Formats: sequence, C-alpha cells, structure tokens
Amino acid sequence: MIYNSFARVYSELMDDDLYNDWADYVEQRSSEKETLLDVACGTGDLTILLANKYNVNGTDLSEEMLKIAEEKSKSANVTIPFIQSNMLDLFELDNYDLITCFDDSICYLKDEDELAIAFNQAYQHLNSNGKYLFDAHSLYQMDEVFPGYMFNYKEEDSAFMWNSYEGDNPHSIEHELTFFNWDDDIGGYKSNTEIHRERTYPIKTFVSILEDIGFKNIKVSADFGKSEPKQNSNRWFFEAEK
Repeated sequence: MIYNSFARVYSELMDDDLYNDWADYVEQRSSEKETLLDVACGTGDLTILLANKYNVNGTDLSEEMLKIAEEKSKSANVTIPFIQSNMLDLFELDNYDLITCFDDSICYLKDEDELAIAFNQAYQHLNSNGKYLFDAHSLYQMDEVFPGYMFNYKEEDSAFMWNSYEGDNPHSIEHELTFFNWDDDIGGYKSNTEIHRERTYPIKTFVSILEDIGFKNIKVSADFGKSEPKQNSNRWFFEAEK
C-alpha cells in the first residue's frame, strides 16, 4: 500500500474534530511533558496537536505524507522530528513514555504475525510503565459498514472516487481509490488508482497478542474511551502498559 495521490487529499477528507478527540484520549491517559512517538502519523495533524503538551516525534511509512506533515508543523511554528519508518521496524528510534497509533493504521497490517511484530516493536520502544495507545476498526465497521461504501470528492481541477469491497480474508476490506487530476498538456484528466487493504480481528485476538508480547493492564473501549465496546461500535480503542 502506497500513499501517493491519497496524501494530497488526506487532510481534506479528514474531520478536524477527530484529531481533537484523539488528542483528548491521549491526554486523559498520560501526563504532560512525557516523550511520545506518534506512529503512522500521516500528515501530522494529530502530532502537531500533541506537541503542545508532549515531547513528540512522528513517524510514517509514506515520504509524501511526511513532507506535508513538515510543511504543516512549520506553519504551526512547531518543531517536530518526523522520521520515515515502518511500524514493523522501529529499531533505530529511541524509547518513549507513550507510543500512539491511531486512525485505524494498525488495520493495514496483513495478518496476525505482522500485528505481533508491530506490537513487539512498540513494546521494545516503550520505557518501563510506558503506555501503548492505538485504535482499530471494529468487526461491525469492517463487515457491515464498509462493503459497498462509496464516496466522491471534487475540486476545481481534481476529483476523487472511493469504493470499498469485501476482502479475501475474514473481516477485511479493499478500498479502491481513483484520482483524476487535470493535465494542461493533454487538455484533460489523468487518472490513477490505488488499492488500500485493511483487516481487523475480534477484540480477544488483539488482547491475546498484546498479552503474549508482555503488555499488562490492557483496557478496551469505544467512542474515544467514553464507552464500552458495543455490537455496533465503529472503532475500538486499546490502552496497554509495559
């Protein structure tokens, strides 16, 4: 999965209120001035918010996403080290009091083995008693909401079509993202398609892997930590301590 065209429309597609909700979720479970690594930070909106209260680093697989994040941090007059890295390989990074991974980024891992590797990388890069905070799509979101989902987005010189289909694995989905950008040289639109694959698991699977890695005091919630998970919850939130 490569965020090429998607990086350019990512911020426009996201609801800004979500970043405030994620930031509140973190702040309610930690203390100010702690060191924090924001994994899969995307275009940096949440990372910049967290920089007001934490010593923050941001990391993402996409170089294009990080370029946008750097531009945003400069505009916000915030200095944040943004590092290109895969959540499966954080070996060169430091240890932190907090590691976050939001916006369902964990669902882009292809199987339980990669999930275990990502959890272990987080564990290895947490200080003693540090916390790992992440979210994931629920079974309801993946099995009931996403299949057949369609979304169109249009600007003056570009357009974007999003279609979601049931994936090959249980509780998985494929998002087909097609971008149309005006090209003066040809006097028309050029199209580009990206396929983004996501997968989730029952809560007990996430918890079991976290426990196997060594995490303790694992808590699971919904609605940004405001309620217990329900059958129709769209997103689950996980809090685990080293």
